[in-house]
Amino acid sequence: MAPIDIPTTRKECEALDRADPLRRARDQFELPEGLIYLDGHSLGPPNHEALRRIEHAAKSGWAEGLIRSWNSEGWIDLPLAVGAKLARLIGAQPEEVVVTDSVSVNLFKLASAARKLTGTDFVAVEETEFPTDQYIAQGMGAWMRVRSGEALEAIADVPTTLIKSVVNYRTSEIVDIAEYERAAAKAGSAIIWDLSHATGILDLDLPAAGAKLAAGCTYKFVNGGPGAPAFVYVSNAIANKLRSPIAGWFGHAAPFAFDSEYRPRPNAARFAAGTPPIFSLCALDGALEAFKGVSLSELQAKARALGDLCIARANQVGLVSISPADSARRGGHVSLVHAEGYAIVQALILRRVIPDFRAPDAMRFGFSPLYVRFTDVWDAMDQLADVLQTQAWDRAEFKRRAAVT
Repeated sequence: MAPIDIPTTRKECEALDRADPLRRARDQFELPEGLIYLDGHSLGPPNHEALRRIEHAAKSGWAEGLIRSWNSEGWIDLPLAVGAKLARLIGAQPEEVVVTDSVSVNLFKLASAARKLTGTDFVAVEETEFPTDQYIAQGMGAWMRVRSGEALEAIADVPTTLIKSVVNYRTSEIVDIAEYERAAAKAGSAIIWDLSHATGILDLDLPAAGAKLAAGCTYKFVNGGPGAPAFVYVSNAIANKLRSPIAGWFGHAAPFAFDSEYRPRPNAARFAAGTPPIFSLCALDGALEAFKGVSLSELQAKARALGDLCIARANQVGLVSISPADSARRGGHVSLVHAEGYAIVQALILRRVIPDFRAPDAMRFGFSPLYVRFTDVWDAMDQLADVLQTQAWDRAEFKRRAAVT
């Protein structure tokens, strides 16, 4: 898809929205009238199908089918069936992905299993990684926190397991997966990719890039719902050599045989653990319908163009972006910094423009291509400019920090 020129007027934004090949996807989502939602990098909105699947699972599956629904509704197969749908978003084979647990738990499972590949217990993580990635590394015992940008050197020195995000949660900077994997292969290191801010926004092909292990969440750009279960990707080339440290019964080759001894399932399915959360899986299954027939290259191109528009307009009002100006190096969100960023975000929310804030000073604006329009970004930046010019953010209630920012 050809690069999209940055619009300079709202009229040009309207023209881009009319020509947008993804424009009809917005109709699938439940979005409040008049709300500009730019927080899909944190929690995506529901689509109609996800809500329908939840209602069906509750009223028909649970209330009527009861225990029978594990068979009649196919609940037992959902972790792999939904994983197979997710696999397309990362370029994987269907059996290489299973939906299970949370990102934190899955990072732990993969980091523990990776010891088989590296021959060492050592785990490395950068100081600017998402906190849960750092905490999991710390909990592994033998770990090292490296400076930002130095992880490549760390895995090239000695065999190491590295936990690394494809898209940085704060800056939105993209990592060259293939470059890291080449370095890891030479040194006998292993990389566990965190795809949380990458899945559903980038045109990913993990196998082509040499990636073998990854975990990611599904409630951001995939729109699976609050607390939706995460997923594990394990390359078929190595999956059957690995063992999950959490040998739960859903990772067993025959869970209803009730064997006393553990026998892992083949491929990525061995990283399943306990009984899956059916309502969440049903919602996620429905959410993935929004991606059916969608070109991932068009998805990525639009996200880049929306981010370019945000940065261009932010520059006009003197705001600094810590996200890469080069859209090829940027994920699906843009972070603008301001000392009063939290209060500014609260002022925008009152005006029905919803971004989010990350301490100490980053205002994050997310651009999910399935439902965000060019006019949405233009209008949001108009509101941001007015909040700054009038100092509308300078109110005591806007400065009181809520539990979730």
